[in-house]
Amino acid sequence: MPAKKLQQKPTPELEIYTDTLPPSAQSENPNAELTYAVEVLNRNGKGAGLSNRVHVSAIATLPAPNDMAAKLTDDGVELTWTSTAEPPTRPGVQYRYRIYRRNLSAANESASKNNQNPEKPGNKKDKNKDAIAAEIPVGSAGHFLDPVEWENTYQYRITAVTILTKPDSQVQVEGEDSLPAQIVAHDIFPPSIPAGLQAVYSGEGQKPFIDLIWAPVPNADLAGYNVYRSEATATPIKLNSELVKSPSYRDTAVSPGKTYTYFVSALDVRNNESQKSEAATESVP
Repeated sequence: MPAKKLQQKPTPELEIYTDTLPPSAQSENPNAELTYAVEVLNRNGKGAGLSNRVHVSAIATLPAPNDMAAKLTDDGVELTWTSTAEPPTRPGVQYRYRIYRRNLSAANESASKNNQNPEKPGNKKDKNKDAIAAEIPVGSAGHFLDPVEWENTYQYRITAVTILTKPDSQVQVEGEDSLPAQIVAHDIFPPSIPAGLQAVYSGEGQKPFIDLIWAPVPNADLAGYNVYRSEATATPIKLNSELVKSPSYRDTAVSPGKTYTYFVSALDVRNNESQKSEAATESVP
């Protein structure tokens, strides 16, 4: 006798209801609450009773900024905005702007992997949800610098959060979101220009050479240095075939009776090159 094929029950759909409150229902009292419950009725209008009750603070939230802007700098993404309203002063109530960040590059990569392996356990398209990047006190002007990872696309939004501190608990109520701001964090910023370049001749009793030293460039993404040399008014030419890893270089291709002028530049891991340093000049006797 063939086995019966079990029919899967359909997944219940999520029901959403938005309650638009009249001004009379919005309270300035931090302890005021609205209570909601749901009752399911059959076709005859009969129900089995109310669901569990949820309590929502009735205090009004502040509007989100309407002028948030994102700008790319060499230190990361800089967000700026202006508060739409000064926060009222109430005992036990704080107001903050909560900044959400979403890495769109990581989300797209995760979705692509899930589409390629739809049956693989643990695949979830909502894996890369919005993360809280910062919380800033509400004021007349706002600023936040986010030190992001380069070569990713990010989306930001801000929401005003009302924080109610009670004797036995804390309640956080989020308001509406600002319009999102999207930015591509493409690194086009070179490292700092090397400083303190010195050139020193040596060669008594041996093959002549000129040693160069300079102050290390502190950038975290530094890859190395290029060394340039010129004679008289000639255009500087690069001496090194590979990046110089330490802040020093020995030039052995020098000739007696000549004067050489040197410059140094810094490069990062994405091959952005700084401007040349100030010149250092040295003569070979």
